[in-house]
Amino acid sequence: MQTFEELLEESTRVHGHICAGQVIGVRMSLLALSLIKIEDPRGVDRKKFCIYVEIDRCATDAIQSVTGCSLGKRSMKFLDHGVMAATFVNLETGKAVRITALEEAREGSKLYCKEMEDKYVRQLEAYRIMPEEELFKVEHVKVEIPEADMPGRPTRRVQCEGCGDWVQDHRDVEKDGRILCRKCAEGFYYTLEDE
Repeated sequence: MQTFEELLEESTRVHGHICAGQVIGVRMSLLALSLIKIEDPRGVDRKKFCIYVEIDRCATDAIQSVTGCSLGKRSMKFLDHGVMAATFVNLETGKAVRITALEEAREGSKLYCKEMEDKYVRQLEAYRIMPEEELFKVEHVKVEIPEADMPGRPTRRVQCEGCGDWVQDHRDVEKDGRILCRKCAEGFYYTLEDE
C-alpha cells in the first residue's frame, strides 16, 4: 500500500484541495483497513469489503480515494446522518469497525501546533501527527448486509407500473397491489417543468 503522504496527495487531487477532512479521511481509512484485515483495498482485496459513510463531506472523498470503494461499485453506502463517521465491513469475515472523528480533536490540535494561529491550518497539520486515540473513537460492530445491498450485479430488476422507470436491487415498493418506484409510491424530490 502507498504511504500516508502519497495517499493524502492522491486524495487531495481527487477532492480538489487539501483540508483537515482529507487528513481525517485518509487516517480513518488506514486505521479501519488494518483493523478489518484488508491489505490491498484497490487490488486483490477490492471485492472483500464495503463501507458505510455517514456524511457527505471532505473525509468521504478521502475514504473513496484510499479504499477504491464507490457508490457506483456498490461498495460504498451513503447514510445521510451528518456524522463524521464510517463503518468498514470485511465481507468475508464479518469483522466491522465504526470509526468516528472526535470533535475534541479540534481543540486538541492546539497542543500539537500551538504556534499556528489559523485554526484550519493548525487542524490540518495537527491531524497528521495526533495519536489515533485522540482523533477517533473506534467501535467494533456487527453489520447485517441484505443480499440486495451487496456489491455486484443487480439481483432484481422490475419496471414501475406508474412511470415506467426500471428499478433495481429491490428498491421497488408494492402499493395498492402495484409495483412502483419510490418516487411514484412516496413522492418525487423534484417537480416537472415545461421546457
